[in-house]
Amino acid sequence: MDTTFTGLETAIAIRRASWRDLAAVKELEAACFPQDAWPLLEVIAVLTLPGVVRLKAVERGEVIGFVAGEVRRGEATAWIATICVHPGQRGRGIGRALLAECERRMKLPRVRLTVRASNTAAIEMYQRAGYTEVGRWPRYYRGGEDGLVMEKSNGR
Repeated sequence: MDTTFTGLETAIAIRRASWRDLAAVKELEAACFPQDAWPLLEVIAVLTLPGVVRLKAVERGEVIGFVAGEVRRGEATAWIATICVHPGQRGRGIGRALLAECERRMKLPRVRLTVRASNTAAIEMYQRAGYTEVGRWPRYYRGGEDGLVMEKSNGR
């Protein structure tokens, strides 16, 4: 089932992503994460493996955002594996909409994610969405930067 919202002046659809979106997701990862873009095999895996909620934001036929969340039922925890919005499309609520829809579809009481400690815009978005810092992974990212582990409890 698709979800639609208005991002400033046009309708943006949030749809399930699949292997057919490989090129668009790979391009988006490279544009959003110059240091940390996933290699081709990881993008293929996130677009095909079971237990992954994968959604894309589409405007005028173009993929402008992507989120993937891994469902870990045994831990009663879901992990946002990646979320990205094309740099030219940020500030329109696309990231928040993707995050909220991914959380809704994963249907678990706790959602976690990791973010670069220097990515203040993303950290602020996550905090507004109800996430709090619960840990730090030293030197997690390329270049030696720490990763902040953030968590949201949905009370389910």
